[in-house]
Amino acid sequence: MNNFRNFGVWLVIILLVVALVNLFTDQGSGRESGAPMPYSEFIAAANRGAVKEARIDGERITGRLNNDAPYLTYAPPDDPQLIERLEKSGAVIRVEPQKSSPLLLTLVGWLPLLLLIGVWVFFMRQMQGGGRGAMSFGKSRAKLLTEKQGRVTFDDVAGVDEAKDELQEIVEFLKDPQKYSRLGGKIPKGALLVGPPGTGKTLLARAIAGEAGVPFFTISGSDFVEMFVGVGASRVRDMFEQAKKNAPCIVFIDEIDAVGRHRGAGYGGGNDEREQTLNQLLVEMDGFEANEGVILVAATNRPDVLDPALLRPGRFDRQIVVSNPDINGRERILSVHARKVPLAPGVDLKVIARGTPGFSGADLANLVNEAALMAARTGKRLVTMTDFESAKDKVLMGPERRSMFMTEEEKRLTAYHEAGHAVVALSVPSHDPIHKATIIPRGRALGLVMSLPERDQLSQTREQLESKIAMAMGGRVAEQIIFGEDKVTTGAASDIQQVTRIAEAMATRFGMSQDLGTIAYDDDRQNYLGGGASRRSISGETAMMIDNEVRRFVEIGEQKAQEILKDKIDALHAVAQALLEYETLTGDEIKSLMRGEKMDRPPPGSAAAVSAEEAARREPEPSLLAVPKTRPPSDGGWAPQA
Repeated sequence: MNNFRNFGVWLVIILLVVALVNLFTDQGSGRESGAPMPYSEFIAAANRGAVKEARIDGERITGRLNNDAPYLTYAPPDDPQLIERLEKSGAVIRVEPQKSSPLLLTLVGWLPLLLLIGVWVFFMRQMQGGGRGAMSFGKSRAKLLTEKQGRVTFDDVAGVDEAKDELQEIVEFLKDPQKYSRLGGKIPKGALLVGPPGTGKTLLARAIAGEAGVPFFTISGSDFVEMFVGVGASRVRDMFEQAKKNAPCIVFIDEIDAVGRHRGAGYGGGNDEREQTLNQLLVEMDGFEANEGVILVAATNRPDVLDPALLRPGRFDRQIVVSNPDINGRERILSVHARKVPLAPGVDLKVIARGTPGFSGADLANLVNEAALMAARTGKRLVTMTDFESAKDKVLMGPERRSMFMTEEEKRLTAYHEAGHAVVALSVPSHDPIHKATIIPRGRALGLVMSLPERDQLSQTREQLESKIAMAMGGRVAEQIIFGEDKVTTGAASDIQQVTRIAEAMATRFGMSQDLGTIAYDDDRQNYLGGGASRRSISGETAMMIDNEVRRFVEIGEQKAQEILKDKIDALHAVAQALLEYETLTGDEIKSLMRGEKMDRPPPGSAAAVSAEEAARREPEPSLLAVPKTRPPSDGGWAPQA
């Protein structure tokens, strides 16, 4: 409908422009015009019979004299003797019809005013978001979602089983309300999806629309609030009126914190408008008028800023937490996103899930996409495990910086630094298994040692935390042992920050210090793994005790790393030399080197490695319908172990 209306407006404008062009072109086209002649001279020529032809067009007179010279003159509006003089002179008289109609002249006169009104209407439409007209400020912008193509169901949502169960019950209530109402159950009025960004809150809402088979209205919280006071409340009323006409139905409000913030936080036009909108939303959800059959589903990642009246039972009866998935959930999410990606036979999604702790659903989707792009960039027909590992490294640490120039001394320092981390990590009593170590620069790091947890860790013991501190200090300790105190580099700066955060959390949050006791000395709104914790108000003596305990924890870890590396100095040299030669080592290769075994693959760049790469490149890709159960990576790279 809007397209036809816009087409009509443009058609009128085009016709008006064409008419104006014709008006001004017709006045001067197809007419002879000579040198301008005074009217008195024209009358004298007519009296003496010197006018051969006269063409009268209103006040304009053109024609030719007896000597065929053209002329142009203008007559007074009322001259009754003009025709008589021309008749007496024997001139041929032609009278042209009026070219400009009165209606067209009227339009030309009103054109500036019409243009001014049109510009005003255009800007009013733009201020209100466009497309709805200047007189529809209070109309709801909720869209009725109909997914005939690309329909999303609960089968497309993985890793959030508890949230799916809660929402599945709402869908079943809409499909068969008697199943619950015969026992006195009432349909919930609202469900609030709470969770960090990227966990699939909006995807869950789309799955509800795909499963329920009822009308599904979707709107953003920012669509309610405008610059005019009262517009948001009017839109809320209109939205619920539309929903009641289509009941039973579901209304989804994305980012509800844009309109549902705590009231009384400030004053002024913007806050007053937002509070009026929130008040109207509260009344519509649980006021005097019942909205039977209208279920409100909202999503936010800031539940702490929402008004308490919005969260009480009767409005949002259910608050569904959509958290980051665990290892099993990540594996199922990867399988969902990998449906359209041709995978090589050696790809193990469980290993990828193990190596992505803390990833959200959006992060995992990005990981699969990056792996597919890397495989396509190298001309592969299947996505291999190496592509997934490279994509994971790129997402976590940035792309490789192979063009970065490092001297042999810097490479040797980096190799021993990373070897120190790896040897200590495999020697402490409690640490995650080593996945790989590399001295290829990535991001701001010149090298790294990556660990893969066996499972998602919900809690950590003191032994695990002390092992983390010792492993983190292993790099700096290795530099001290091999190169001496004067050659210690700045590469351990991030390691020192990490161990300081862990040690301070042990002392101030986890009650692992005998001198400080089981008392929380820090702000519990922070987590020791992210950004550090801010201490609450404490005395100077207590602050000194905390600093001493933090230093003691770090020194214990550093001393443990020194004992391990001095005892296993041969293993340190073996791993460091292998890193210099191969640049990247797997966890199993590091274990074999620590046992005194030799590497079982040719170094990169050697003739054997080049021939193996060429053979792998010439090897045809297996069929997607009949693939073997196991197959080494096709590009000759290392294969991560489960």
